[in-house]
Amino acid sequence: MKRFVNKIFSPLQYFINDSRTTGVILIICTLVSISLANSYPGVSYRNFWNSEMHTTIALHLPGSYLEWINNFLMGIFFLMAGTEIKRELMEGELSTFKKAILPFGAALGGMMVPALIFIAFNVHSSYISGWGIPTATDIAFSLGIASLLGKRVPLSLKILLMALAIIDDLGAIIVIALFYGGKLHWFFLGIAAIIFIALLVCNYLKLKFGILQIILALCLWYAILQSGIEASIAGVLFAFTIPTSKLVAVEKYIHNFVNFFILPLFALANTALFIPAHFAEALGSTVGVGIIVGLVIGKPLGIFLISRLLVSLNIAKLPHNIHWKQILGMGTLAGIGFTMSIFTTMLAFGDDAVRDIAKISILTSVALSVIASVIYFKAIDKSVVKKKNSILKNRLDLQLENSIRLV
Repeated sequence: MKRFVNKIFSPLQYFINDSRTTGVILIICTLVSISLANSYPGVSYRNFWNSEMHTTIALHLPGSYLEWINNFLMGIFFLMAGTEIKRELMEGELSTFKKAILPFGAALGGMMVPALIFIAFNVHSSYISGWGIPTATDIAFSLGIASLLGKRVPLSLKILLMALAIIDDLGAIIVIALFYGGKLHWFFLGIAAIIFIALLVCNYLKLKFGILQIILALCLWYAILQSGIEASIAGVLFAFTIPTSKLVAVEKYIHNFVNFFILPLFALANTALFIPAHFAEALGSTVGVGIIVGLVIGKPLGIFLISRLLVSLNIAKLPHNIHWKQILGMGTLAGIGFTMSIFTTMLAFGDDAVRDIAKISILTSVALSVIASVIYFKAIDKSVVKKKNSILKNRLDLQLENSIRLV
């Protein structure tokens, strides 16, 4: 009986534990959601995610299902990401200054170059305000595709990509706050700072990790939500206050919930977009070209150039067993900008027609970046195999030559 049960559940366990599963599920959910949004019940489907939950208005909580997913549930994803980042900063691939500075510099380059590219295409138009759209990297989608590529993307490269994406997201929030009329409420920012310090004190005093910290974390999320900053960032802040000894346990506890509930739900809600008939025309506009070129080409170019500069100046250091071809590939993964790009679009443009063009261009850039990443990592993987085979052949030839000499 036990053997029979194992035969049934072993494939399921393998599927759940396989890191590529997250990427597959995200792609399926995206395709399903876009199909539903553009089918006969498309209007009802799109309206469902944006329908208001009036019971939350009194407490100034997120008003729609979409907002709850992006502001609250994604905070749990950020918590998982934050635990992995902290572990790497404390004792892993980002534990030295030269290694930790690399994702900061790479994220800066990955924001500056796409912004400059968009400005170059729209400098003489009224659409220049959209320069912030191609600066973002979508953590969920980029890491999902990285997981889908399996061992072709080493763990240390995934960690570097995660660090870069989080820093990039924080940078996008700063850009929105400073340049897109984001109104900050300093009172709630102060409250958030006090709660964050209280969490650090709990860690410093070595208080048992449990319900107190969770309550404080929820209060931190609410304060950040009311401050005008992206509320999901509270997950990262909370992760950095968790005792190092508890990081693995917390990550293990929320891992499946994040990968098999939050991320699929996130993909379904955020890809419920209507694609209009003028699809091709949208891609050829200065807005469309600026976004696509900025994300697909500008992102990897900016990340690679700044990373190379920092390492050549001996300011930063590449993670162990990572080479420059893989850094360029990481840049193509970082070109998968989605959530923050669409959010910035809603702030940058008031015209619905221009917004539609930008959204279509973002979706196109996501598809192109995914395709480019898959092709590129498969190509460099083959080149590595050929190089190893060549080295092995040279060694065998040398051994044969030495044997002949001995004879």
